[in-house]
Amino acid sequence: MDKLPMTQGGYTALQDELKKLKSEERPAVVVALEEARAHGDLAENAEYHAAKERQSFIEGRVMELEDKISRAEVIDPKKIKGKVIRFGATVTVADEDTDEEATYQIVGEDEGDIKKGKLSVTSPMARALIGKEMGDSVEVAAPGGAKAFEVVKLAWR
Repeated sequence: MDKLPMTQGGYTALQDELKKLKSEERPAVVVALEEARAHGDLAENAEYHAAKERQSFIEGRVMELEDKISRAEVIDPKKIKGKVIRFGATVTVADEDTDEEATYQIVGEDEGDIKKGKLSVTSPMARALIGKEMGDSVEVAAPGGAKAFEVVKLAWR
C-alpha cells in the first residue's frame, strides 16, 4: 500500500469533503430516494434512478476518500531543507524562450491547481523538476511541443 504525499492543507480538504459527504450528502440522497419511492412505479421513475445514481457516486467517493486519508503522508514543506527539488518545494522557473517566470509549489495529486500555483506531484512539470537544483534546465512535454525552463529559485514554505 503506497503512501500518498500531501500537505496539511490537502489532507484537511480531503477530511472536510468526507465529512460533508457523510453528514450532508448521504442523508439528503436517502430523503430523495424515499420521496421518489413514494411516487410509485420505480421502473419508470426518473427521480428514483437519478437518486440511486447520486447515491452510488457518493458511496464511491466516500470509499475513495477514506482510502486516500488512510494512506496519506502529510509533509510539512517548512521542515524540509536542501538544494534539491522535492515534494513541497516552491520553485520559480523561467521559460528559456521568453524569460517569463512562474512560481509553483509541488503538492499532492489531489491538491494541484495551476491557477493557484499548486503543481500536482504527478504532473509532467513536477516530474521534470524533482531532483533538479537551482540553475538546472528542464524540458517538459507540452501540448504545443517541448518547452525548456530554467530553475531560478527554490524555497521551502
